[in-house]
Amino acid sequence: MRSDAQANRNRLLTAAMEAYAEHSDPSLKSIARRAGVGVGTLYRHFPTKESLVLQLYSREIRQLVTDLPELMRTAPPSEALREWLGRLACCAASHAGMAEALDGAASAAAAPVLAEMYSPVREALADLLRFNTQAGTVAPGVTADDVLLLVSFLWRLGDDAGERARAERLLDMVLRGLDPCRTVAAAGR
Repeated sequence: MRSDAQANRNRLLTAAMEAYAEHSDPSLKSIARRAGVGVGTLYRHFPTKESLVLQLYSREIRQLVTDLPELMRTAPPSEALREWLGRLACCAASHAGMAEALDGAASAAAAPVLAEMYSPVREALADLLRFNTQAGTVAPGVTADDVLLLVSFLWRLGDDAGERARAERLLDMVLRGLDPCRTVAAAGR
C-alpha cells in the first residue's frame, strides 16, 4: 500500500474509533469528514460499515494481545489477569455501539476474520491463565474458553458510568470464582 493510502486508512480508523466513542451508529459520511477524506476514499478502504468495524476490533485486539507480555513482566499474576480482563472489558464497552454493526457482519465472509481475532485472544488468555495457575492464583484446569464464556457479558454492557461499575463488579465475581481456594471449597460442598 502506498504511504498516502496507508495514511488515509490510519486516519479513517482513528476517526471511526472516535466517532463510535461518541455515537452508537455514526454515518460513514461523518467518519470520512472527520478523517479529512472523501466518502469514496473510505469505501475504497472499507467497502461496508461491517468491514470498517471488523478492522477496528481487529486493531484493538492486536494491541491487547501485544501488550500482554509486558503486563506479565511488570505485574503479579493475579493483578495481570485483572488488568488484562479489565482492558478487555474497556475494549468491549467502548465498542458497544459497534456491536450492532458486527451483528450484521456475522456472515460467512466475516466468520474467518472474527475467528482470526478470537484465536489470539484465547492464546494470550491461556498464557495468562498458566501464569496464574503456576502462581496458585487460578484453579488448575481453568481454560481460556471457560473464562471467555464467563466474561462474555462484557460485550453486552455499555460504556456509561453505571455500566462500567457493573462490569467491574461482575468481573470481580468472575475472578473470585477462579480463585483456587474458593473453587476447592465449593467442590467440597
